[in-house]
Amino acid sequence: MIDPRAVLWDLDGTLADSREFHWRSWRDTMEAAGFSVTEAQFAASFGQRNDAIIPAWIGDRATPELVRELGDAKEALYRTLITAEGIVPLPGAADWVRRLHDDGWRQAIASSAPKLNVELMARVLGLSELMDALIGAEDVRNGKPDPEVFLTAAAALGVPPERCVVVEDAAAGIEGARRAGMRSIGVGGDATSAATVSVQVLDRLSADAFDRLVAALRT
Repeated sequence: MIDPRAVLWDLDGTLADSREFHWRSWRDTMEAAGFSVTEAQFAASFGQRNDAIIPAWIGDRATPELVRELGDAKEALYRTLITAEGIVPLPGAADWVRRLHDDGWRQAIASSAPKLNVELMARVLGLSELMDALIGAEDVRNGKPDPEVFLTAAAALGVPPERCVVVEDAAAGIEGARRAGMRSIGVGGDATSAATVSVQVLDRLSADAFDRLVAALRT
């Protein structure tokens, strides 16, 4: 019997590009509450947890109640937009998820996004039935680059860290994979240059890319 193997997928920027939806949701939510946020501020915070983003934007006005209220409003608007407008997987993402599923790999989405967002995105992208676990912000206490989200996903799948491969588009996620003792595939630009393997888009990966990374973990 082949030892179990797993792929842990980041969500935003890896499986799908929902950046514009996040920006519109933050912009409109903050404006409605009497705050302003620039696109540059948004870009600098992308991928972080809401409880880190909001205090950075509004400083000492960020009471726990207000942080929760703003975060909940933003995420509700984000889900409304995704539901209304739809979203498609990034090139190669869905094909790889299906191929790995057919080859017996266990798979999870390991994201810092709220769990409802993760569940919605997996459903809209048509990936729900191919994932064995969905890990979101409520499942961990620490955001990336802390390795907790990846270790939590690995435990949920019943696969040891050394048999897991992380797919990420952000430097914090690549560092989190390293701290978790996992190899990584970085997708996109220079932010993922520290990954074990880096590609611009997933459909440029070699056919044996994941198998080779798990084999490399033994050495």
